[in-house]
Amino acid sequence: MSNPAPFAGDVRPGAIGSRPMSERRNLNRKKVLKVAQIQFNKLSSISCSVRNISDTGACLEVPSPLGIPDEFTLIVESEALRRECSVAWRRANRLGVAFR
Repeated sequence: MSNPAPFAGDVRPGAIGSRPMSERRNLNRKKVLKVAQIQFNKLSSISCSVRNISDTGACLEVPSPLGIPDEFTLIVESEALRRECSVAWRRANRLGVAFR
């Protein structure tokens, strides 16, 4: 049985147009563990942890991604950080966000 032909979005090693995840994301990500809040609808918020962060986005760990909208405000009080975010990806209990 032969391997299927690679496609442009194929991320298997050696696939045409593939790049490891570490090369596709911003190389200046900083590993952190900060308590934060995902705020939406002016009054609603969900606690989360910031796992890594860069000038352009972050990886958030959440109890569940269910109910989290595609756009929200990320608040990290310990850093006096407040950023508008768009969800780039969702996996299990993690979200990748791009800062707007």
